[in-house]
Amino acid sequence: MKNVIHAACPHDCPDACGVLITVQDGKASRIQGDPAHPVTRGFLCAKVAKYLDRVYSPERVLYPMRRAGPKGVSDKNLRPANEFERISWDEALNEITARFKQVGAEFGPEAILPYSYGGTLATLNGGSMDRRFFHRLGASQLYRAICDKAGDAGMRSVTGVKLGTEPEQFAHSKYIIAWAANIHGNNVHLWPFIEDARRKGARLVVIDPYRTRTAACADWYLPINPGTDVALALAMIHVIINENLYDADYVARHTSGFAELRKKVQEYPPQQAAKWTGIATEDIVRLAREYATVRPAVIRLNFGVQRSENGGMATRAITMLPCITGSWKEVGGGLQLSTSAAFDLNSDGLKRPDLMQKALGREARTINMVELGRALNDLDDPPIRALFVYNSNPAAVCPNHNEVVRGLMRADLFTVVHEQFFTDTTDYADIVLPATTFFEHKDLQIAYGHYYAQISKQAIEPLGECRSNVELFRALAERMGFQDDCFHESIDQMIDTALSSGSSRLKGITRERLEQENHIRLNFGRPGDRESREGQFSDGSSQFSAFLPFAEGNFGAADGKAQLYSEELAAQGLDPVAEFKPPQESRHSGNAKAFPLELLARKADNFLNTSFCNVASLQSLEEAGLLEMNSADARPRGIADGSLVRVFNSRGELRMTARVDGAVQAGVVSARLNWAKFGAEKKNINVLTSEKLTDIGNSATFYSVLVEVELVQPLS
Repeated sequence: MKNVIHAACPHDCPDACGVLITVQDGKASRIQGDPAHPVTRGFLCAKVAKYLDRVYSPERVLYPMRRAGPKGVSDKNLRPANEFERISWDEALNEITARFKQVGAEFGPEAILPYSYGGTLATLNGGSMDRRFFHRLGASQLYRAICDKAGDAGMRSVTGVKLGTEPEQFAHSKYIIAWAANIHGNNVHLWPFIEDARRKGARLVVIDPYRTRTAACADWYLPINPGTDVALALAMIHVIINENLYDADYVARHTSGFAELRKKVQEYPPQQAAKWTGIATEDIVRLAREYATVRPAVIRLNFGVQRSENGGMATRAITMLPCITGSWKEVGGGLQLSTSAAFDLNSDGLKRPDLMQKALGREARTINMVELGRALNDLDDPPIRALFVYNSNPAAVCPNHNEVVRGLMRADLFTVVHEQFFTDTTDYADIVLPATTFFEHKDLQIAYGHYYAQISKQAIEPLGECRSNVELFRALAERMGFQDDCFHESIDQMIDTALSSGSSRLKGITRERLEQENHIRLNFGRPGDRESREGQFSDGSSQFSAFLPFAEGNFGAADGKAQLYSEELAAQGLDPVAEFKPPQESRHSGNAKAFPLELLARKADNFLNTSFCNVASLQSLEEAGLLEMNSADARPRGIADGSLVRVFNSRGELRMTARVDGAVQAGVVSARLNWAKFGAEKKNINVLTSEKLTDIGNSATFYSVLVEVELVQPLS
């Protein structure tokens, strides 16, 4: 028998693709993009196109395992047989619950820390039964800030809600700015809409400190110094306001604080911004004029812009641009950072934060995931004595890698990892539990790059003894003796709960409908309503009902206006409009004497964070261990293309191979994230990054890093 099952890709990508999985005799034999999905349109990225290699990899963790050897990186293959012994699920669950009860009795339940992030973004397996379990347990809460909180806070400080331009509208744009957005690398399903617009005469401008695949395809590429995006945005606003290129009517009706913004940007003339950003004065002026006058203009802003010390302010300043030009009211205008807030799921019903009251009589303390090294080594009120990792690989992705590893090596730390593979983090686990892939369980999928809810159906039975997050934490709750009804809800009941928020955008979208139709666009009102417009586009295309979240204002603040001046930021002691402060780790600070080069600790194009790093067909597309340099920095250090170099700062060092090319400008070096165990020294680029937090949102500052590079071995 051959069946085709509809599922949805849950990996950390804005596209959230609809996929079709062909199953024959119980085994998946093919995966393809769903041609009926309006954004996926029948094709998949190179990573997910090879997903069968992941599902049926001989390196899958298929059974519960207990540590039998010392903690630490294995010098053996990816199946470290000598370090672990197979045990039953009963043994694993009994040991975990016994240790949790022991830790709780001695130190209190807050000595237990869950650690998870974007290994799956599916609704149930991303955050539902797990949160119920840890809330009922009284464990410490995790502030999940490693990626998007600075951008989220920065955008919300202006718009009040995280909504944006839908991808289909990019086809109707005339001027497209990809700002810190490597669309080719991590948002590939937006690209056909951009190409459609370019065929009709649109221009693509890319602003990025690294010459990405997308930058190489641009009509105009503007390399920018890391962490200076807020200065560029404020200089653009300076030009737009001073040359009366702003939409006075939209500004008057739908924004507040314009007078304060006008005054503030006088401090950021293009001539000054040019010194910070590395972009010529005339280019800043040209960019501002073209953006304001070529209509409609849209900005695809991605989260790379917020990974500097002033990342929140950068996102805030860029978000102001469509507010002063009024491009929110145009089909093909506005800005997209994330669309996730539109889905309005019943989050409290899924996660049950009220269960903390039953466990503790109060809310549990919160620990920032960015500061894991500090939490594991320095926290003592109470200390972290048990760590439960799922949907994440902190031994690879966390900043300040050496401190994270020092904490994970503690003999008194009991660590459980629920995983599909033996990752960097399993090297420090006491118990490893086998996790399903999205082929092997059912879920509800939303997106942060479009507005379609999807059902992801189970295609095959779980391999070996793998369990989903939902079933794992349901079993743990039972072993702990938790009797709350929520731990007995079925998958279908949990999907129904997620869709039960009462939001008008979810009206009529039920699990039953999703099972029949596979994907359903959110409700945005009828044509003519505030949140929807229908009409002929300027290119004469057919009619299309477009979601324009802020066409008539309708921002999230109490007055319905975009907040160009923020009382909330003022109360925090921050500039209530926006400001540029050179990051402490930048060439513009006084800390560059010992470490004069800025490091971009980039994500690899062919992996997804650290997912897919172990897929051989994708490994072959990446050159591991490279440090990309500009010849202006390499030459005076005696470094040539292919030289062995030492890159270092006060936190750590790596030996890498120099790649002297045109990918970065002078003063900047770049390296890509990979599993640490694949490095020659069993380390990765995060030995150089810090736990310093962003200005707004308390996110990670992966792109505010100073290093020095020296020659170790010249070419023979």
